[in-house]
This record gives sequence, C-alpha cells and structure tokens, in this order.
Amino acid sequence: MALKFSKDLIKLDCPRVVDDLVEKLNQNVYTNFRRQGAVVGTSGGVDSSVVAALCVKAFGPDKVLGAILPDQDNSPESTEFAVRLAKKLGYEYVIDDVTAPLEAAGCYKNRDDGFRMVFPEWREGWKAKIVLPSNLLESGRMNVFRLAVESPDGEKMEKRLPLKAYLNIVAASNMKQRIRMLTLYYEAEKRNYAVIGTANKNEYEQGFFVKYGDGGVDIKPIVGFYKTQIFQLAEYLDIPKEIRSRTPSAETYPSDVSQEEFFFGLDFKIMDQLWFAKEGGFAIDDVAEVTGLTVEQVERVWHDLDQKKRTTEYLRHPPILFK
Repeated sequence: MALKFSKDLIKLDCPRVVDDLVEKLNQNVYTNFRRQGAVVGTSGGVDSSVVAALCVKAFGPDKVLGAILPDQDNSPESTEFAVRLAKKLGYEYVIDDVTAPLEAAGCYKNRDDGFRMVFPEWREGWKAKIVLPSNLLESGRMNVFRLAVESPDGEKMEKRLPLKAYLNIVAASNMKQRIRMLTLYYEAEKRNYAVIGTANKNEYEQGFFVKYGDGGVDIKPIVGFYKTQIFQLAEYLDIPKEIRSRTPSAETYPSDVSQEEFFFGLDFKIMDQLWFAKEGGFAIDDVAEVTGLTVEQVERVWHDLDQKKRTTEYLRHPPILFK
C-alpha cells in the first residue's frame, strides 16, 4: 500500500542526523582534507548557528572559529547574536567589518547606480530592497523582481525592476559574499582549517547563493536539509531561542528584507511541505487535501521550484575542464 502524505513525514530523527553529520565532518576535515579544524561564517542566523554547533560537536570548541563579517547594511543585532552564540558554545570568534574593502571595490557605488536606473532621485540615506510579489500561492502572480525604496522623509515607492538594473544591482551586491569568502579563507589558511558552508537545501537547490561567494566553501553539511528541518536541528542543538525565532533575512540591501520577500515568495513551512511531497512522488490530490490548498496552488509551487532549479543550474555547475 502506497504511503500517504502527512505533514509529519518531514520531521527528522535529530539525534541520528546530528551523529551522522558529526561523523562526516570528522572524516572529511581530518582525513580527506587533512585540516585541523573549521572556520564558519556566523551571521547570527539559524543556518550558520546550526553549522557552528555541529562543528563544535565534531572538533571541539578549541578547533572552531566563528568569523563574523558584517558590513554597513547589516543589523547590529546580527553581530550581537553571533557573539552570543560563540560565547555559549565556547569557540573563538573574530569580528571583521568588510565595509571598507567593499567600498574600495566599488560595491556600494555600483549598486547605487543600479538603484538610480529605476529611481533617479535615489540618494545615499534612502532605503532600498529588491522584492518579489508577496505570495506564490496567488493566481496570476508574476515572478518578476521589483525595487522598493523609501526616502528619508518616509515616502515609499515601488517599480518593476528592468533586467539591466537588476543585473547591475545583483552583480555589485554579490561582491559582499565574495569579499567574505576571501576573509574566511584567510582565517582558515592561517590556521590550517577548512571552511564550512552554511547553505541549506532551499538556498542551494533554488540558487539563493553566490557562486564563489557563500557558495565557495570546502564542505556544505546542511545542504540536504529543508529550512524547516534546520529549525528542528537548531532546537535539538539548543541554539538560543532569539536566533531560532528571527525572520530569515538576506541583509544585503539598505532596507531589511526577508528571504521570503526577496527570493522564495512563500512561507518556508508551506514551501518545504510541498517540496518534500513533490520529491517523494506523493499524489497531488492528497497533498492538496492535507495542506488545505487547491491542486492548482500545489501545481504552481511545484512549477516554481522546477523553474528556479533549472534557471540557476549554472551556479551549481563545477568548472568545466578541457583536457
């Protein structure tokens, strides 16, 4: 008899999963890479917190470094939470503000030029963020990025983002992840450590990462787990509640923007259930009934997942070697 879809199927056996991840981290860092510990870029978010906790279990706190790498667009709260986690788990941490190298590289100037392609009146001091239409479940929703800005006096405006401006803004903003990657490898190489990535399944398979930026790491231990499963692991690993309760945010632009607003377009609890059902080959009628959605809504989400994976395949492709 075929297994019927249930919301509980996505739940992890956290003790078993953690033991398995710790064993794999040990094997790969010590034996395969012959490194002596781990560097993790810690942002004060749940993904990097889980990875840091796994590394502490695998190598001990004296062989883990948390690299906290804010820039001018990051919330001070993110640094505070990352420091709090390091003190709780007992590992060393460094704080290195990357605003200056990003400014020298032209990140902010080039990004702001992209903002002005859409809003010529945009000036330093304004807020800005890239967003998608709010809910993937809505019929007739166009999967088109928009630029939302706010002037210092509180006036809010939003326009569809033309491709040229979008590419300009994203290319400049991606410098942030690449500068951080350089810093992580500096900290790792001077200690003979490995760089451990923090991307989850949602980010990796849907292309929400920067090639040779936050995608440029030695090991990606949580890349097989949905975002909601990361929260399960966080609770099991006793990650502080204030970190587990934070809204996942890109912290890339002058305005705060959630990952849902910027890229995913859907609450993780719903998305992960539907994605899990799709990969499990469950009948769409059963999935719709269990989740309280229509068949059309489920189909719409499944189509979006396929489209994102297809259009971002370039990011996951390794270098092509001509021999």
